[in-house]
Amino acid sequence: MTVKVDRILGRTGVLLSPLTLGTMNFGRWQEEGESVRIIHAALDAGITAVDTADVYAQGVSEEIVAKAIKGRRDDLFLATKFHGQIGDNPQHAGNSRRWIIRAVEDSLRRLGTDHLDLYQAHRPDPHTDLLETLRTLDDLIRQGKIRYYGTSVFPAHQLVEAHWLAEKHGLIAPHTEQLPYSLLVRSAEREVFPVTRKYGVGVLSYGPLAAGWLSGKYRVGGEQPESARAGLIPGRFDIDLDSNRRKLAAADALARLAEDSGLTLVDLALAFALNHPAVSSVIIGPRTFEHLEGYLKAATIELGADILDRIDEIVDPGTHFVERDTGRDTPSLQPAALRRDRTESVQS
Repeated sequence: MTVKVDRILGRTGVLLSPLTLGTMNFGRWQEEGESVRIIHAALDAGITAVDTADVYAQGVSEEIVAKAIKGRRDDLFLATKFHGQIGDNPQHAGNSRRWIIRAVEDSLRRLGTDHLDLYQAHRPDPHTDLLETLRTLDDLIRQGKIRYYGTSVFPAHQLVEAHWLAEKHGLIAPHTEQLPYSLLVRSAEREVFPVTRKYGVGVLSYGPLAAGWLSGKYRVGGEQPESARAGLIPGRFDIDLDSNRRKLAAADALARLAEDSGLTLVDLALAFALNHPAVSSVIIGPRTFEHLEGYLKAATIELGADILDRIDEIVDPGTHFVERDTGRDTPSLQPAALRRDRTESVQS
């Protein structure tokens, strides 16, 4: 099965496949040889974009990608990210000019290329002035080391601020935003999608299966499914928690809707994420060939208005069930003192 290359990445004019291959599993939950074979199969099926990050398996994912795309680099849209800590040194992290300049060179070396098509700030950095980050990324474009730059899981107000700063200081503005979007995580519809559409920002959405909640394993009355991520962020997966009980009920209702529509839940989930006009491409993270084949099949499905209306009845537009499902902890809500100590705001 071959996917079409018919999506435009925001205002860039770059054509992409509707699916982008995410590589977080490679080097961590999947060994190198199998990872390379999955990447080759994805590229052979017509996927034109590959997304990785320096923090994925502490650089190993980037090295695996380099081996897999050797001889095919010029036909790919290659994206990676910076921000997460590399190694034991806390200085090797963040969005400062000092770290970005080193991080981009490290990623270029690991990926075996002289430029990146897209370089993304993996998360906001509350300790670094946003203007410093933008100036550095602007410099990297002008130096030819990156073609475009973007953000990941930035709140709407920071996306607006980034574009305001870019206009004020004569800088190139962010081209993309990467964020979680699925049937169970729809908060981007409320504020972020309107902002990205206003500024012509391309959206690379990830987590179409909501970290496994839409795989079909989470059903009312069933046992707690096993998850490789549950030990990392248990609050997102424990079906005995009140917030997750509501999410479980929604996942079960969506599974029944898929069955009534002659689809698998994976079909419904991926088709839903691809349907939103703000989404340029959906990042998939297969760990097996079977996962990849399921994604490729689902990418060809179109949902009618009747199904979309029923989805809205199950999960209200613009909502999510667990705050951590949004991909980040909201800085203004943590720690609790920020909501209670008036002297903090006076001193700042």
